[in-house]
Amino acid sequence: MQLVLNTPGAYLRLKDGCFHIQVEEAESKLISPKKVESILISSAVKLSSNALQLAVEHNIDVVFLDHFGNPFGRLWHAKLGSTTRIRRGQLIASTSSEGLSYALRWVNQKLGNQIEFLTTLANKRPAKQQQLEVYISQLQIIKDKLKDFDIMTREVHPGDALRGLEGTAGRIYFESLSFVQPEQFPFSGRSRQPAKDEFNCILNYCYGVLYGLVERACMLSGLEPYLGFFHSDNYNKKSLVFDLIEPYRIWAEETTVYLFSQRQIKKEMFDQIQNGITLNKEGKQVVIAAFNERLDAAIRYKGRNITRRNIIQFDCQSFAQELLKIDLEREPETE
Repeated sequence: MQLVLNTPGAYLRLKDGCFHIQVEEAESKLISPKKVESILISSAVKLSSNALQLAVEHNIDVVFLDHFGNPFGRLWHAKLGSTTRIRRGQLIASTSSEGLSYALRWVNQKLGNQIEFLTTLANKRPAKQQQLEVYISQLQIIKDKLKDFDIMTREVHPGDALRGLEGTAGRIYFESLSFVQPEQFPFSGRSRQPAKDEFNCILNYCYGVLYGLVERACMLSGLEPYLGFFHSDNYNKKSLVFDLIEPYRIWAEETTVYLFSQRQIKKEMFDQIQNGITLNKEGKQVVIAAFNERLDAAIRYKGRNITRRNIIQFDCQSFAQELLKIDLEREPETE
């Protein structure tokens, strides 16, 4: 399970070899560490060092989230996670054609997920089907361009060209999601920190949780979160996490759209802050519950039934195995 501590003043400590959670006057709970995969902390919570040690000993990820759902810190063991050879292969791939091929793969998966989701929405909304099919067609055109990417980029830097296509697709995609959004909760384009509207507020929070899951999978697989292939390597930017998250963003987007379409969202779930809004305690509880339900649901994936949450780990480990096959003795490619 995933423990979510979002009540100010809650206390997490060790008792009888288990996590002991006390929330104000509410009844306390004992939870075995064998049942916990991660602990999310999104408010002022008291923690004992013994409880944190228990988490480390059982390989439990402890993630601290800000008001927007973005991880700002985590507690993790001091081990590398796997052989250093994986990171050496990752470094070589980042300076060669393999890096671009990986980026193309992830963007292609992302566009395929978007098209599939919009097709589902179009089939369920006959009144809006015609316009949604226009958006789907526009995204399909961009996806088809990836097949001839080598030809298309003879006069343009490949990375710039791919980012340009991905950016154009993103604008089309979120315009389509805005088109199906309930009238009482409108939004026009992406807004991040802080969100300007309720849709982006929930989406940002789900993305934040997803970032934490992808980073954890990277570390367990022996990947370097800061060395990416598609997103730029800026100071303290976890570029590989931003790369790898692309095929999984759809789960956050589906959760957000369905929360609104199923009328589970109320204006009272948000608080006004400077230049935007944020989820309050009630809102976080609803969003986290819905997102965890989607992440923990098993789907058919590459010939097996597996939860979405575990797909992330499965894919990262498979990617690490690919990097192990890279010839470490070859010279890096130059432009």
